[in-house]
Amino acid sequence: MDIRPEPFVPPAPPLRDRLLNPIEVIWTALRNPLELWGKVSYTLPWFETKFFKERTLIVNHPGLIRHILVDNVSNYEMSEIRQLVLRPILRDGLLTAEGEVWKRCRKAMAPVFTPRHSRGFAGQMLSQTEEFSRKYAEAGAEGSVRDISVDMTELTYAILAETLFSGEIAGNKETVADDVDQLLHRMGRIDPMDMLRAPPWVPRVTRIGGRRILDKFRRVVAETMLMRQERMRKHPGDVPQDFLTLLLQLAGPDGLTMGEIEDNILTFIGAGHETTARALAWTLYCVAESPSVRQNMEEEIDRVLATGADPVEWLELMPWVRAAFEEALRLYPPAPSINREAISDDSWTSPEGKTVRIDAGVTVLVMPWTLHRHELYWEKPRAFMPERFLPENRGKLNRFQYLPFGAGPRTCIGATFALQEAVIALAVLMGRYRFDVTPETKVWPVQKLTTQPRDGLLMRVSPRHQRSPLVN
Repeated sequence: MDIRPEPFVPPAPPLRDRLLNPIEVIWTALRNPLELWGKVSYTLPWFETKFFKERTLIVNHPGLIRHILVDNVSNYEMSEIRQLVLRPILRDGLLTAEGEVWKRCRKAMAPVFTPRHSRGFAGQMLSQTEEFSRKYAEAGAEGSVRDISVDMTELTYAILAETLFSGEIAGNKETVADDVDQLLHRMGRIDPMDMLRAPPWVPRVTRIGGRRILDKFRRVVAETMLMRQERMRKHPGDVPQDFLTLLLQLAGPDGLTMGEIEDNILTFIGAGHETTARALAWTLYCVAESPSVRQNMEEEIDRVLATGADPVEWLELMPWVRAAFEEALRLYPPAPSINREAISDDSWTSPEGKTVRIDAGVTVLVMPWTLHRHELYWEKPRAFMPERFLPENRGKLNRFQYLPFGAGPRTCIGATFALQEAVIALAVLMGRYRFDVTPETKVWPVQKLTTQPRDGLLMRVSPRHQRSPLVN
C-alpha cells in the first residue's frame, strides 16, 4: 500500500473551460497573462488561435519545440509583441538583441559563463549568502515575518554584484529590491498598444511612471562603467578580470559599442538576478508546504555541510536541494513564455504522422507555463514533486518538455551560474533557518517580466538550531 503523503499543489490559475472574447483577452492580459490559458492549453500538443485576425500557434509538443528553437531556428525571429515589451527596457541587451548584434554580445560574454568559470564563483556566492543570512539572526529565537520575495531579490543582487562586478556597482543596494520591482511593474508588462502592434512611439498608458525608474537604472549603469573605466586608466594592473572589465575591454570598432555594453550590464542587473530571486522564493514557499521534502533537504544539507565539502561541489552533492529548485522552476518558470514569429512557411510532422503547417508571419508561442503543467507530459502536473529531478529520474524527461532556461542558440547563458547560486543559497539559508508560511501568507502567481507572487510572499523565518547559552 502506498502510504506517501499527497504532494502539495501550489496555487495557480484554474484551467479555463471557455474561450474569452477580445475585450476579456485584453483585460486578462493586462491583469495577469497566466490566467488566459484554457484547458486545451494544458491538454493538446499544439493548437492555433486568432486574436483580432492575427494567427498564433501555441506549441507544447517537445518535438515541435525542438524544430522551432533548434532544428529550424533560422526561420524564427523574436516576435514583435515581445520586443515591444522588452526593448524599451533592455534595448540591445542579450535578451532582446538580434542578428549580428546578438552574435557579438553572446560571443563576448560566453567565456564568463562557461561551467568551469561559473564554478569559480562558488566562494563568493557562499560568502555573500552567509553575510545576508545574518539579518535573520537578529530576530532571535522566535524569528520574524519577512517578505521573502524582497529578501531573495536583495540576496541575488548582492551575489551578482560581487561575482560579476566585484562589488563595484554604483547605487544603493538597500533599495534595489524596490527599484527592480517598480521597474518590472511599470515597464515589464503588456500594454493594449502592444497587443494592437502600435509602433514604439505611441504612448503606453500602463508604463506611465516607469521611465523615471528606468532612467535611474540607466544612470546607475553609466556610473558603474565610469567607475571601472577610471580604475582601468589609473591602476591597469589592479583591475579585476570580471564581467564588467571584459565588456569594457571589448569596446571599439570591432567589438561592442558603449551603448551595447550599457544595455548588457542593465540586462544582468535587472533581469539576471531577478529570475533567480523569484525561483528561490517559490522554492522556499513550496518546500515549507511539503514537510517530507523539507526533511530530505535538511538532512542532506546537514550531512554535506558536516563534511566540510567545498561549495563548488554542492551542486552535485545536494541532489534534493537542486531537485526542489528545479521543480519550483517547473511550476513557476521565471520566463513563462517564449515568443517567436515565422519568417517563411514551414511545416513539421510528428512521429505519429500528424503535420502542422506554420505560415510566414504566424506568431509562435512556446509556453513553459503550460508546457511544464501539461497533462500529456507530466504525472500530477500541478503538484510539487521534486523527486522528478533526482538523478535516477532525470533520464525520463524529454529535453524539450522542460524549458526554464529556454533551448537552442538563445538558451540562457547563465543557467549553470543560476543553478549553482541557487543550491548554495538554499543550503546556507535552510541549513540555519526554517521558512514557514503564516496566516498572512496569501500567494498568487502573476506574470510581469517574470513569474512572481502578487503582493509579495510573507513567511516566518526562525532559527533551526537553538544554541545553548553556555556556548559563546
